[in-house]
Amino acid sequence: MIVLDGHSLTLEQVAKVVDEGEMVTASPASIERVKASQREVEKIVEEEQVVYGITTGFGKLSDVYIQKEDVETLQYNLIRSHACGVGEPFPEQVSRAMLLLRANALLKGHSGVRPEVIEQLLTLLNRHIHPVIPQQGSLGASGDLAPLSHLALVLIGEGKVFYKGKIAATRDVFQEEGIDPLRLSAKEGLALINGTQAMTALGVMAYLEAEKLAYQVEAIAALTFEALRGVVDAFEPEIHEARGYPEQIEVARRMRMFLQGSKLVTRQGQLRVQDAYTLRCIPQVHGATWQTLNYVKDKLQIEINAATDNPLIFKDGKVLSGGNFHGQPIALAMDYLGIAMAELANISERRIERLVNPQLSGLPPFLSPQPGLQSGAMILQYTAASLVSENKTLAHPASVDSIPSSANQEDHVSMGTTAARHAYAIITNVRRVLAIELICALQAVEFNNPDALAPRTYAIYKAGREIVPPIRQDRVLSEDIERLNLWLKKGTWTHLLGESNVSVC
Repeated sequence: MIVLDGHSLTLEQVAKVVDEGEMVTASPASIERVKASQREVEKIVEEEQVVYGITTGFGKLSDVYIQKEDVETLQYNLIRSHACGVGEPFPEQVSRAMLLLRANALLKGHSGVRPEVIEQLLTLLNRHIHPVIPQQGSLGASGDLAPLSHLALVLIGEGKVFYKGKIAATRDVFQEEGIDPLRLSAKEGLALINGTQAMTALGVMAYLEAEKLAYQVEAIAALTFEALRGVVDAFEPEIHEARGYPEQIEVARRMRMFLQGSKLVTRQGQLRVQDAYTLRCIPQVHGATWQTLNYVKDKLQIEINAATDNPLIFKDGKVLSGGNFHGQPIALAMDYLGIAMAELANISERRIERLVNPQLSGLPPFLSPQPGLQSGAMILQYTAASLVSENKTLAHPASVDSIPSSANQEDHVSMGTTAARHAYAIITNVRRVLAIELICALQAVEFNNPDALAPRTYAIYKAGREIVPPIRQDRVLSEDIERLNLWLKKGTWTHLLGESNVSVC
């Protein structure tokens, strides 16, 4: 059971909730903060104070005063009018993460909602009832208004949900599960939709997959390194310590670990003096991506515990309007993540070219068992090239764009959700490029001696061969790519990072 308090949620806990179905509850102390904040909202309504979003309209309509008898209707109108997202829905995992992050943000006690709102979010989370939320329509400031409105619709019994593997009407699922629709009170609609939880939820899922891939690509690159009889001197610690980047030093250390015991690697001058950059510079290039991952992780760790709605309510009864909903920190982090992960695919595709090009590899053309009669891995490189070129367009920063909205009241926006969507799409492409490199590396090893591989790369070879057989005869390779893609997505390969355990799950 994970206990939310609005302050201490970790990315690892998000993964447990989203991927493993861990149950979630709220800490008693956080609920007390929520109650205190909500009492301040009741006071504002009762005293007919003019406070944005509680007794006024929204955005450019913030100067319109709302009568006491209409403050609840205002919240329903807000959610229904703002639920205008379009496009394919976010993956169900992302919807699940959004429920979790929105509950955690409200538990900080700055939003003025009743505990019942948080209870409804956690009920949906724990019963695996996940809102269907269209991916497109957010500007990333005033938060993720359109996506979060679709989430809020479900709380009040409207919209659609993922339920037991299908999409169903919320009202039907609530009736089956015995859940009553939430009745909104003052400010609660605004508190639910004014935040960065769409971009942050997708960002967390993108980061977790990117981190996994960053480890996997090192293991795959090590197998390619052996297939091409790479010069292992390039990973000597003195080289990397002389530059000083900790991430580069760590990649070099892991490459030495992966290759320890290999009879296929070479030394300087044995076959060649030095390798091409795609082999020699693995620590420098992959290490730079790890620098980015560390930056992104830091920003996400802050954001998943942040109060991001407006206005915010504080202990002394002070109600302040600000702009914590602005997604710029996550927008920049997601653009950075997309660029860094695209580079892992770029260097991987160049290693693929070295594996299939006989002028560079010394291996049969395109790793074909019968060059000429059979094309072998020829078109695998084409597919990888297509994916990395697509990534180059997706990696154009979304955060450099802005477009005014709400009659120019909201005149600078982050495009953070677009940045997160592009980063996630890039990561999906990267995984398939790595699957292609793995197919080619496995095939290239067949022309050497698999028994001469290092223990850790041999474990990858054996596990990989259980999923894709050697290319003995031309076949439809897209199926092989997808099987390895799924294997990479499901597996962590963290077993390979231990000093003694060399199994691959």
